[in-house]
Amino acid sequence: MTQDLGPVTGAGAVTEEVDDDEAMPKMQMTRDRALLLGLFVVSAIAFLYFVLPQLSGVKNTWDRLDQGDPWWIAIALAFQILAMASYVVLFQGTHVPPGSPISLRESYLITMAGLAATRLFAAGGAGGVALTAWALRRSGMPRREVAERMIAFLVLLYGVYMSAMVVCGLGLYFNLFAGPDTFALTILPATIAFVIIAIMLAIALVPGDLERRLDRYKPSNPRLARIMRRLATGPASLSGGVRFAISKVRRPDAAMIGTLTWWAFNVAVLYAAFRAFGDPPPIAVLVMGYFVGLLGNLLPLPGGIGGVDGGMIGAFAAFGVDPGLALVAVLVYRLFAFWLPTIPGAIAYLQLRGTVSRWTAQRAREKGALVGPGTSQPGATIQSEVTP
Repeated sequence: MTQDLGPVTGAGAVTEEVDDDEAMPKMQMTRDRALLLGLFVVSAIAFLYFVLPQLSGVKNTWDRLDQGDPWWIAIALAFQILAMASYVVLFQGTHVPPGSPISLRESYLITMAGLAATRLFAAGGAGGVALTAWALRRSGMPRREVAERMIAFLVLLYGVYMSAMVVCGLGLYFNLFAGPDTFALTILPATIAFVIIAIMLAIALVPGDLERRLDRYKPSNPRLARIMRRLATGPASLSGGVRFAISKVRRPDAAMIGTLTWWAFNVAVLYAAFRAFGDPPPIAVLVMGYFVGLLGNLLPLPGGIGGVDGGMIGAFAAFGVDPGLALVAVLVYRLFAFWLPTIPGAIAYLQLRGTVSRWTAQRAREKGALVGPGTSQPGATIQSEVTP
């Protein structure tokens, strides 16, 4: 494994006090929200399990369940376990700098707890992002470095996503791969993915020390100067995260392996689900249908429930896959990929509290040792240095 050079955060070290009083993001649920969420989940499941199978072309869907191959179901479960292990490896290799108290076990806890939080929030996992940022901050990592490492994580993860849509989309359209060459399902998503990749690469050109450079042109109005600095923080952090991700690509390590295997094993879970109940579509169609369907996760639905399921089923049906087979395979995939990790995720959420409390107590002991007996420095702070 190559040395972690850390995100690019500009010249010099960043000194920041760790806020040990920062509260753990709570998965709050009022009675009204819980009722609405429950009604939505029940309605979505009822539609997928009872209404959709009665539509033309999928009326005999549930008859397939009696014909499923248990060996392929077991293989799907094994692939899902490997996918989660890959995600933990990617998290450890991207988020955790040398000297951090976050071990592989803690990476597992943060990852699984983030999944549990994601299940209760919409828009692609906002709850998981908040929980992850909180845990990294409480480990002693400065906010700027947290932001850049999380951005790098997303760039690496979804860089593979976008690259796969470009390769499979173009390959299907130009008949390099077996499968339909429909423009809307191949070239259109491939073009969107290519544009997103180009934008991310362009963002890497933004200087990491943008705030310091803007100080040279500080306006006379102090309020305007503060606004300019705040506006510069976002692009600078985003640029630093993208550059850190690019450095990972240039010097591949375990994190890069985890990035590839996370998606590969997820697609493998779906492939095994298809094999359990029938013949799977060609590999390029399987990959393209999977990634196009995942766009449903962007819909403002709790955890993407219904959006991802319907998106994948619709994508495969548009590619000419038997709708009944697609329905069963996608629901089995979602059972393993979405619902199965929820229970260990909830357990990890509770365990993470104890882990963070241990980090806090350790910093308190270190602070006491640094101050020493007889020294009147009750306000001494913990300093974290970001690797330039």
